Amino acid sequence: MAAPPPSPHPRWSWDDSRPMRWVRRSFGYSRGEARGLLGLLSLMLLTVVAPLLLRPELPVYLPEADQKGVDELAAQLKDHRTVEQGFASRYPRREFRKFERNAPRYPAVPRVRLSPFDPNALSAESWEARGVPHFVAARLVKYREAAGGFKAKAQVKKMYGLDDSVFQRLAPFMQLPDEAPRRDYAANRPGPDGKFPPFAAGDPAASKFPRKPRHLQPFDLNQADTTQLMQIRGIGAGRAKWVVKYRNQLGGYLREDQLDEVFVLRDAPDLRDSLKKYTYVAPGFAPKTVNVNTATFDELYLQPYIGKPRARVIVAYRQQHGPFKSVEDLKQLPTLKPADWEKMRPYVRCE
Repeated sequence: MAAPPPSPHPRWSWDDSRPMRWVRRSFGYSRGEARGLLGLLSLMLLTVVAPLLLRPELPVYLPEADQKGVDELAAQLKDHRTVEQGFASRYPRREFRKFERNAPRYPAVPRVRLSPFDPNALSAESWEARGVPHFVAARLVKYREAAGGFKAKAQVKKMYGLDDSVFQRLAPFMQLPDEAPRRDYAANRPGPDGKFPPFAAGDPAASKFPRKPRHLQPFDLNQADTTQLMQIRGIGAGRAKWVVKYRNQLGGYLREDQLDEVFVLRDAPDLRDSLKKYTYVAPGFAPKTVNVNTATFDELYLQPYIGKPRARVIVAYRQQHGPFKSVEDLKQLPTLKPADWEKMRPYVRCE
């Protein structure tokens, strides 16, 4: 059977297109590779263009509808805006009074005719009635109460805010001396023999500041109370309390040089020397000791030579290894130095 004659119009093929021939000729691709490259490029182009073509239409903004909704919401808020009664009664709204220009801020006090008066007996209104401004009058009364009364006119003159013209007008009528009497310091100076004169009878300083004896006999440091310690010159109530407090924490002083460890005496070597001069430790004194096997952490750390770090170590060692058999076992503690052991030894026991 004979083959059909060729068609005068050959069928068009993608492989015979101009882009395909250009790709195959330029890159040396085969027909299948050229098809894959062009298909990939087509897919990439479709990926870029499709979102632009398929993007939904943007909504149309209608400002009139939005404005109408805002107006309705504002009207609802205005209708429902109410003040809670409990809040209003607990926190009432303050109304500020507007003062007119040159109008007095405080109620006017009627003036009185000047006559002799005692500044220590006037109230704030009485000072205002004599021409003193309101805030200065209150300041005068407050100062008088704090100072225990005016002693001289000079104290009133130095009051802050008091105009000098006002003081000059009131000064002739004040029943006070111009200046306060000077103190007689000569009465407190030592005499030719180097001794201070005794306090006069009824002098409050005689009971507030009792004179300390010049010839003081030494006393037992572990038996003395604060009153006895205060007889030493330079030792007041505060330092005496610290000496007794540290003695109670220790369990008693064994040496006089332990006074150097008192907090308030560390920077006062002259006071420590005075204490060592007029005190002593009785021979054979036995201090109060703490049992390291039964004492709790709170009882151990109060001992100054133990403290909190060593108290924790003692309690932990006791829990792990059992009670201490002797005081010498404390040397096994890793944080205990030989010097600290010598200080601690008289104040601990094992039972």
